[in-house]
Amino acid sequence: MTLLYSEVEEELRSAVRDLLADRCPPATVLARIENPSSYDAGLWKALARDIGVAGLLIPEELGGAGASAREAAVVLEELGRAVTPIPFLTSAVLATWALLEAGTDAARDLLTALAGGETTAALAVSFASSPYSWEAGTAPATVTAEGGTLTGRVTAVAGADVSDVLIVPASGALHAVDAAHATIEPVVSLDLTRPISTVTLTGAPARPVSADLAPLRAALELGAGLLASEQLGVAEWCLATTVSYVKERHQFARPVGSFQALKHRLADLWMEIVQARAAARNAADALASGTDAATAVAVAQAWCGEVAVHAAEECLQLHGGIGMTWEHPVHLYLKRAKADEIALGTPGDHRDALAGLADLPGPL
Repeated sequence: MTLLYSEVEEELRSAVRDLLADRCPPATVLARIENPSSYDAGLWKALARDIGVAGLLIPEELGGAGASAREAAVVLEELGRAVTPIPFLTSAVLATWALLEAGTDAARDLLTALAGGETTAALAVSFASSPYSWEAGTAPATVTAEGGTLTGRVTAVAGADVSDVLIVPASGALHAVDAAHATIEPVVSLDLTRPISTVTLTGAPARPVSADLAPLRAALELGAGLLASEQLGVAEWCLATTVSYVKERHQFARPVGSFQALKHRLADLWMEIVQARAAARNAADALASGTDAATAVAVAQAWCGEVAVHAAEECLQLHGGIGMTWEHPVHLYLKRAKADEIALGTPGDHRDALAGLADLPGPL
């Protein structure tokens, strides 16, 4: 195992970062959130066509790149740095991995369509669902299957508003439903760059893609582990932007960054982010190798979610008045960090799971 980035990973990072710098600067994202939908279809097509991110995890025989979780983690770091409004996590990671784990002919057909990025998919589960709730069977069964159709309602679904296919858990199995047969109602989301929706199915035609929910559990675990890399990207942007600002902002004829109290705060934050990088990289490597992945994912999410929120809070506060304005992009990062902290299991959910994985009894 190595937590260092390989040459291939650095080349992938450079390609994604350069494209985002050109197509998705903060001013562009700020402008997009003023629209009814922040989704940047042109950027998604460019990333899928020019870099191949849509099919990154899909095997080459199905038209994908055949890459691993490590490469996907690098992409998510860069997307987190730019709070990019595209469905990479929801379509190219969560939905794609559920279909890969299903392994059926129907799933493979969908993967071939997803590989080029022309088709997108979303898991029709609440974005706040943790992998452990599905494992324990405690997640609510809100959709039922009968006679080849699905009926029910799922709230807080991420990526549904821009998906062509929904992967829906119902009656103990996974089903694929064309989004045109569902009613998708966007709701107010904390993170304006990743909208959530309520999905309603009323006798929607469906085709089974898995006979059980094991692929869903695997997809949520992978998504949680790789979400740590997005949180790392958010935190790194916040730290770099704050350090740059306190070097330029003057008070009492001195840069405010020269004050010892601020130096200490930023040094402490840097240490937290270094640890977050190690945890996120370890989770990505464990998911790629299949070695002790559950523990690595729980550790990464127990730590990275809170670090990203702390970094965004420090960024906002140390920017002073300008940080509180709608015109400055820091609010996008704070909202993304907080939404990510809730997504795919809270840090508390992952700490509870880690206690069991490490065979450590909780407090009495």
